[in-house]
Amino acid sequence: MKQFLALLLFYLLILTQTHAAVILQYHHVSNETPTSTSIAPLQFEAHMQFLADNGYRVVPLSDIMNSIKKQQPIADKTIAITFDDAYLDILQYGKPILDRFKFPFTIFVNPGIVEQNKPNYLSWQQLKQMADDGVIIANHGFNHDSVARIPDGQSQQQWLNEQAKLLLESERMIEAKTGQSWYYFAYPYGEYTPEIEQWLKDLDFIAFSQQSGAVGLATSLTSVPRFPASQPYDKLTSLKDKLASLPFAIHPSKQDAQTIFPVNTVEKVTFEVVVDDFHPSQLNCYISGLGRQEVQWQDDSSFTIEFSKPLPVGRVRCNCTAPSISQPGRYYWYSKPWFILKENNQWYPL
Repeated sequence: MKQFLALLLFYLLILTQTHAAVILQYHHVSNETPTSTSIAPLQFEAHMQFLADNGYRVVPLSDIMNSIKKQQPIADKTIAITFDDAYLDILQYGKPILDRFKFPFTIFVNPGIVEQNKPNYLSWQQLKQMADDGVIIANHGFNHDSVARIPDGQSQQQWLNEQAKLLLESERMIEAKTGQSWYYFAYPYGEYTPEIEQWLKDLDFIAFSQQSGAVGLATSLTSVPRFPASQPYDKLTSLKDKLASLPFAIHPSKQDAQTIFPVNTVEKVTFEVVVDDFHPSQLNCYISGLGRQEVQWQDDSSFTIEFSKPLPVGRVRCNCTAPSISQPGRYYWYSKPWFILKENNQWYPL
């Protein structure tokens, strides 16, 4: 009888959990740094105040990742806060605000850059002090090089073998300097391919991307989405929708899983859908540079987007959202990235 009641309580717990979390991505917390990677300290404080005032549960990034790995329930309104690049202003302006709210956070660092002792970056001593305060220090690559950009004359395997050495050396240095080793990796510039995802899986890393979307138990641990929350995405009106988003179980079909294409060589994409808690007619998909796209349903579980114009050169995102039937006011949110090369198959500038 006790076992039955325990099992019943477990399933009731499962049913009452949303199995969803949101990870926020920041870079600078400053009024004096590039706007595209910055949020003003006052606006950052407004973000944190909104989380505190509205019952959000800010947890260490590891809590969410462990829940996914173990397929354990994720409580509703769970949030993790991350920073990329280990800028000094995170300590100067960001951490005092986070400490006031007692919010944990993660910093993804580049050990090769930290070693250069640049004035605008955190030092190893500062990172160690923050790690001792409970901040998660994780891997952003040795020198912030894109792992997707294979140099001319190298095979993909040669390139990944070199990158594996650098990635593992970065992890070793982070552990030696801070006492932490999480095997978390944030893609520099958000650039990756399915082959790189498999490479990181083989190395036992969890990888974080830069496309938008909520996180759930079905989230791939080699492309964990994060919502950019710096300018121009720092307005509270848009942040509220992102914080309330739900993970959309959408996946590109096998032939459409690739992310790198020369310009004018990809004309459409087909997605497969698992979740059915939305009306197909209310699904909306937008592509950066193209706007809203027409959705063509192939059957109950797949749809195709034929692009209205060629995808523009650079980093391109397709964001698909649909209102939840069971949770009015909340939206499922999915994002797929493409990295579109120039006409001569050369990479766009960073």
